[in-house]
Amino acid sequence: MGTHESSTADAGDGSAALTAEIRRVLACVDTHAERATTASDAGADARAGAGSEGDVQDAGAGARARRRAAAAGGNTVVPAAPTPALLDALVACFGLTPFERDLVLLTAAYELEPTAGARCAAAAGDPGRAHPTFSLALAALDGPHWSALTPVAPLRRWRIVELEDETRLTTSRLRLDERILHFLLGSPHLDARLHGQARRAPVPDALPPSYDLAASRLAEGWTEGGHQPGAPLLVEVTGGDLRSRADLAAAAAARSGLGLYAMNAEDIPTDPVERDRLARLWQREAILLPAALLVEVGELDRDQRAAVEAFLAGAAVPVVVSSEDPLRTERPRGVRVAVPRLDDEEQLALWTGAFAEVADLEESELRSLVAQFQLPPHVVGSVAATVGRRLPYEDELDAAGLAWRTGLDEARIGMDEPGRRIEPQAGWGDLVLHERQTAVLREIVAHVRQRATVHQEWGFAATLRRGLGVTALFAGGSGTGKTLAAEVMAKELGLDLFVVDLSQVVSKYIGETEKNLRRVFDAAERGGALLLFDEADALFGKRSEVKDSHDRYANLEVSYLLMRMEAYRGLAILTTNMKQALDTAFLRRIRFVVDFPFPAEHERAEIWRRVLPPQAPVKDIDCDLLARLAVAGGSIRNIALSGAFLAAEEGDRLQMRHMLAAARTEYLKLERSLTPSEVRGWV
Repeated sequence: MGTHESSTADAGDGSAALTAEIRRVLACVDTHAERATTASDAGADARAGAGSEGDVQDAGAGARARRRAAAAGGNTVVPAAPTPALLDALVACFGLTPFERDLVLLTAAYELEPTAGARCAAAAGDPGRAHPTFSLALAALDGPHWSALTPVAPLRRWRIVELEDETRLTTSRLRLDERILHFLLGSPHLDARLHGQARRAPVPDALPPSYDLAASRLAEGWTEGGHQPGAPLLVEVTGGDLRSRADLAAAAAARSGLGLYAMNAEDIPTDPVERDRLARLWQREAILLPAALLVEVGELDRDQRAAVEAFLAGAAVPVVVSSEDPLRTERPRGVRVAVPRLDDEEQLALWTGAFAEVADLEESELRSLVAQFQLPPHVVGSVAATVGRRLPYEDELDAAGLAWRTGLDEARIGMDEPGRRIEPQAGWGDLVLHERQTAVLREIVAHVRQRATVHQEWGFAATLRRGLGVTALFAGGSGTGKTLAAEVMAKELGLDLFVVDLSQVVSKYIGETEKNLRRVFDAAERGGALLLFDEADALFGKRSEVKDSHDRYANLEVSYLLMRMEAYRGLAILTTNMKQALDTAFLRRIRFVVDFPFPAEHERAEIWRRVLPPQAPVKDIDCDLLARLAVAGGSIRNIALSGAFLAAEEGDRLQMRHMLAAARTEYLKLERSLTPSEVRGWV
């Protein structure tokens, strides 16, 4: 594919050269008109026979007048002029013959030269044909050949010239495509028929080193594909987010001397005729601009995926396929590049550069942000811009605190789908646990909070390399405080808590569970959110003997989850009601195991005291009596809330009888019965 940047440098010279070429072609038309007129005059003279000499002189004068009219505004002798570079580029790119080149000029003349219509009519000998036709081109232009107007020839294949009426090949008007006319005049723009489907992708100002290498690899992929017979000029970029993939593709295109336009895969027509028309239109556009195409692939149904495959299979110009996962296909593929994961030093350089003109942040504050957030370059820039706008009006937070909060806002994007986000409200005072369990929870918090110091400043990340993620298992019955403990830790760390129900993630279809888990971790990686995988028993269990493929894949799913947990930047917690059912080999790969025992009676009394708000109107509520109910903290909260609603409905203060009615309802849910010893002395 040729480029034409230099040819548009001097529009005046190019326009003059094109005008000269148009005059040359029109001179051929005039010559044909003169020959036709001369032949017509000679025939008329012969038929006149004995006509008077005056008549012959009048006829000759009339012929000369018609020739002058046909040649009005043009010269039969055209002075030498520079060859129009854009026309030569068009000829070279589409392989036009000299005859086809002149035919393009003839159709351009009709649009640019006011006298072209009259001269075409004079050459055709028909006032009704005041326009270019193929019959005129065959008669007037040098080197004519019929194949120039076949559907597979360049002029019609690439829609350079169009027939007004395809049922009349030789006499129908020939039109020069508007996009081609603008190209010849040095006014490049995207074809109007592609508006709404293709959009310009901007080139990033700068890229981190690892991104820079990935972009170079993409650019090399087009070169490699061009040297292999039958190989498509197609490369793939996977992973990361949509904008990061587009940035890599735009940088690769720029290094290849190309612009980049993006198109959604969903916009590719499923109808074969429409799809072929779009493919030809874009391929022509890619040559004229010149540009590469970025096809952004998301979730597609079967028909749409087949349409995309067919569209990509015929790629004869540079194309980049952007997708979260590599596309599965039997057809030839070019180079595949994954969006690289930025290491801590690259992230530190990103944050430092982004905040250089926004606020003065200490290196320790920047390293804390790097340890917490794994954001792509464009998002880091967005965080810095947001902080810069809000900082002058912020009364509570300093620059570091505002950067942390803004980073959390950015990291939340994409997390609501795989999990349930909980705004942490509970503090350490809301937990009723043995000091032993509380101490372990505080130790877990310290592991998360001091990652930047231990891993980077003290160098443990370089020596240990793997298994640096903070993982924990919370084991205990329902309602014993596992989720509450996770919420307390999230609030302490200033993070979001995302609860993921593993029973909803696990799929019976092979490979789907890993895909669902990957989606969860990839979304959470941006902000290092605290991940709480509830109902781990749905995936974990005694590792059974492998009897079939499903047993083998079940073990692979568990191994994949643990592998991602160990590599996760944040804190990942599993909860289970049946610790004894877990394989000890799996437990060894989890850094912390915290047991949440069923609360003793004095602990239940403390839970009752904390769950009743001080402003609630109560009468004769005895927390020690309520503690006789053998229920966990979750049920205590349910009973207290239900009793409050019963009292409010009566318009009375909250009393033990209300608690008794609420306790009966809770026990029915638990499929249990209240015993006399539990409610003795209540009423």
